[in-house]
Amino acid sequence: MPPPRAWIAIAGPGEAAPWELDAAEEAGAAVAEAGCGLVCGGLGGVMEAACRGARSRGGLTVGLLPGTDRDAANGWVVVALPTGLGEARNALVVRAADVVVAIGGGWGTLSEIALALKAGIPVVGVGTWEVARDGTPVEGVLAAPDPRVAVAEALRLCGR
Repeated sequence: MPPPRAWIAIAGPGEAAPWELDAAEEAGAAVAEAGCGLVCGGLGGVMEAACRGARSRGGLTVGLLPGTDRDAANGWVVVALPTGLGEARNALVVRAADVVVAIGGGWGTLSEIALALKAGIPVVGVGTWEVARDGTPVEGVLAAPDPRVAVAEALRLCGR
């Protein structure tokens, strides 16, 4: 298998709505079809659906786990890396990526968006957080209408 042309992090909730799961699976498939590697938090919900989509197209998936048990990874993770860092592993997920695609999300997803933007890593979102300060929208998350467009935009933004 050739090395991935880029690493794309898929961020989203562990307890996800059906639309988030569908979007994540489609995004994961698009990541693999583009010849990219997928990195995520390695657990359930959006992370599992994204990995399932990537693996369905023969893609490489890496899960950076919050705990120390490698077996906690979802069954679609190829490389499971236990960190023992809890939610602080979100920083590792972001730093391992060239670009982040956020799908839906809760507080963990918001933290990954913030960490990415602070590090200068582009973020594309599908139905995710809109960042504002004092009620005024702030540039940062590029909104995409669907997961395939999100992945295409992610590749454009990271120059790959």
